Amino acid sequence: MLRLEARPQPSPVWSLASPLLALALTVLLGVILFAALGKDPVRALQMFFWEPIKSGYALGELMVKATPLLLIALGLAVCFRSNVWNIGAEGQFVFGAICAGGVALLADKGTGPWIVVAVLLAGVLGGMVWGGITAVLRDRFHANEILVSLMLVYVAIQLLNFLVHGPWKDPAGYNFPQTKTFEAATQIPRLMNGSRMNIGLVLALIGAAALWVFLFRLRAGFALQVGGLAPAAARYAGFSSRKALWTALLVSGGAAGLAGALEVAGPIGQLTPYVPAGYGFAAIIVAFVGRLHPVGMVFSAILMSMFYIGGELAQSRLGLPKSITGVFQGLLLFTLLTCDTLINYRLRLGLRRP
Repeated sequence: MLRLEARPQPSPVWSLASPLLALALTVLLGVILFAALGKDPVRALQMFFWEPIKSGYALGELMVKATPLLLIALGLAVCFRSNVWNIGAEGQFVFGAICAGGVALLADKGTGPWIVVAVLLAGVLGGMVWGGITAVLRDRFHANEILVSLMLVYVAIQLLNFLVHGPWKDPAGYNFPQTKTFEAATQIPRLMNGSRMNIGLVLALIGAAALWVFLFRLRAGFALQVGGLAPAAARYAGFSSRKALWTALLVSGGAAGLAGALEVAGPIGQLTPYVPAGYGFAAIIVAFVGRLHPVGMVFSAILMSMFYIGGELAQSRLGLPKSITGVFQGLLLFTLLTCDTLINYRLRLGLRRP
């Protein structure tokens, strides 16, 4: 029989191979799922892994989806490496979008392009404020940051619904719950004609490079990780676990808020009840599949965006349910957690020796 035997030390090989094995198992389980639904598995997998990359326009759409996922995942990596469990990045994303949308609505026909900077800064500050609420409650009242950040997601969503159904509702919008379309001056500059890919992608890649430098080349990044993982050792070394908490939540909230600003001032162009797209939750999977490393998260964000686009194509072309995207995301997470067992344990065949 198979049994698990603890390794003397974690396996560096399986630390890298585990995400690849998890992806292979996800594809295998997807084939079984598609066959059970009576769909052609080859055609279904084509929707997920070929259609999103088959043309220049498709690649642009892939990057549009990957940008918010990568930005949010970068912020979450700071939290998770600090042992701060921010599960509510979706709320910070939504509140950042609300703040950015509020600034965008102030623009008129004569507003200059400088408004784009104000929109993005408003999104960052909004996300930091929403993350700061969790930091205050954790720091002053020892509240559980998992529950607090998660519950704040629903507060942000309800606030968005109130605004688009009430004071910010477009009076010329035929009673649809949405704001007016933002002025052209507020639109995020695009990288090329004929594609929706915008400067958010550049900001995300710069953020990945900056995070790598911060975590692995600066004393502040080392102090933040030690302050979160070993508060006693951090205090002995002169590092502040309290500072690690605040830094992690403010950075994570700001990154999620920036993603929200880029989304509403970019592809969406207005505030609607559909701004919460689940990016904040999907970014948790992106962070862990990418091993909380900036380079790994770049590739895992692209993979997760393929799941988003593939799910939309499978819904429209194959008649699969909308939930197929969430199914693939969940399969990837659970297979990764299963495969990660091989990092600390090895499989042995036979009975345990007395």
